[in-house]
Amino acid sequence: MTPFPETVQIPLDKWVDAAMDWVLMTFGGFFDALGTGILWLMLNIEKFFLWVPWYALMLVVGLLAWRVMERWWTGLLMAAMLFFMGTLGYWVLAMQTLALVTSAVIISLAIGIPMGIAMASSDPFEAIVKPLLDGMQTMPSFVYLIPALMLFGLGKVPALFATIIYAVPPVIRLTNVGIREVSHDVVEAAHAFGSSYWQILFKVQIPLARPTIMVGINQTTMMALAMVVIASMIGARGLGYEVLLAINRIEIGRGFEAGLCIVFLAIIIDRLTYAMATPRAHS
Repeated sequence: MTPFPETVQIPLDKWVDAAMDWVLMTFGGFFDALGTGILWLMLNIEKFFLWVPWYALMLVVGLLAWRVMERWWTGLLMAAMLFFMGTLGYWVLAMQTLALVTSAVIISLAIGIPMGIAMASSDPFEAIVKPLLDGMQTMPSFVYLIPALMLFGLGKVPALFATIIYAVPPVIRLTNVGIREVSHDVVEAAHAFGSSYWQILFKVQIPLARPTIMVGINQTTMMALAMVVIASMIGARGLGYEVLLAINRIEIGRGFEAGLCIVFLAIIIDRLTYAMATPRAHS
């Protein structure tokens, strides 16, 4: 076998390390302040979920599922899933996981929807952002843990940061696609009636693109939930940490219980957000 010549090898790893060192030296104060703000958001969301009585949350989820899916038994089934998590002793951990996912989704939507709108409004911007989104979605999720650790240290904040990077691309893509798929005839009619850019955006394009945007929110939420086990490696608590402990200690039953609770959370979140994204037959 003929080896590849070492003289033409590119030291990309050293360049990336040098860039990260420069970022830390230059913007260390900014990332400290950002981490403090993100931690405040996460802790308050987690406190809220832990403050809500278990029976109240079950009732809200059951009624919401009945309302959006229009079947009483779906509400009963989802409430039963939450009750089952409590019977396994994982209620607090499930609420911690839900807080992490909720925080990641809130920040992802705050970043992703405006960026998707900007992509739909500018072809050059779309051409620049699309390769970045491809890289974010194809890069192994473990790689995100490294810059998160360097910027924020161990704990909830780097776990949230890595989750956002992994979860934000779907809502950006589908917001862009949804707005671009709005009929040009409808937009031209709005122009003809003297509507401004912002009026067309908020009163025409976004309402018509709502089902597609909601699918993006659904996918972002599910991808955030898929990161909980990986995020537990750098300090995130919750069900993912239980799975990680079960792997380290080879406790099959413990891992199965925690994994089953993650599956139940995924089913509840997926079904509710999908039902909200799907237009009803009578509407």
